[in-house]
Amino acid sequence: MRPETDLRTVALDRVSVERDGRRILSEVSLAIDAPRIAVIGANGSGKSTFARLLNGLVAPSTGRVSVHGLDSSRDRAALRRRVGFVFTDPQAQILMPTPAEDVALSLRGLPRAEIDRRVSEALSEHGLAGRADVPASALSGGQKQLLALASVLITEPALVVADEPTTLLDLRNARRVGDLLLSLEAQVVVVTHDLELAGRCDAAVLFADGRLVDVGDPDELISTYRRMCG
Repeated sequence: MRPETDLRTVALDRVSVERDGRRILSEVSLAIDAPRIAVIGANGSGKSTFARLLNGLVAPSTGRVSVHGLDSSRDRAALRRRVGFVFTDPQAQILMPTPAEDVALSLRGLPRAEIDRRVSEALSEHGLAGRADVPASALSGGQKQLLALASVLITEPALVVADEPTTLLDLRNARRVGDLLLSLEAQVVVVTHDLELAGRCDAAVLFADGRLVDVGDPDELISTYRRMCG
């Protein structure tokens, strides 16, 4: 059994990531267990690569990644079950023709009645009850992101990693998705350019040029980031 102190800890030990001969992250070390964590920095700073390390979508070239006591290289299958990942563009993860079918896909293997009950509850909770059987392609941008979230959250992950989930949304839907993420019982890591959303988190991680600048209070790191941006 994992020690209790590991159950919400995200830790990187001298992690570097290289791709096509280019270093994307360089010697990143941190350990953080805050319930809601914002990841901020400029485009190309390494934020999304950091996020993808947390569920094994990206493997470290050197160093070690541990999430809730699971090694991202050795325990990849268990990590994928524990960590839900939400992409910037929901089109990347909506796989089925209708919302009901897409959410049900995450529950395959359960009894049909149980799937139907949980799908109905999930769609209702995310404001999609009346859209269960319409083509997913007909949903608005905000509805598509809520569907992508529903399909992730229905598996009850212990950690939800969201990579710029509000970037493609208008203000109303961005706030709705942000409110939903920050209300979860699961631990949340959100990569975001929305500094208002970042400021509502319990801790922040700031990247620049593939390096970790600091980990700490969101307001302080947002101020540091603003100064870096001039």
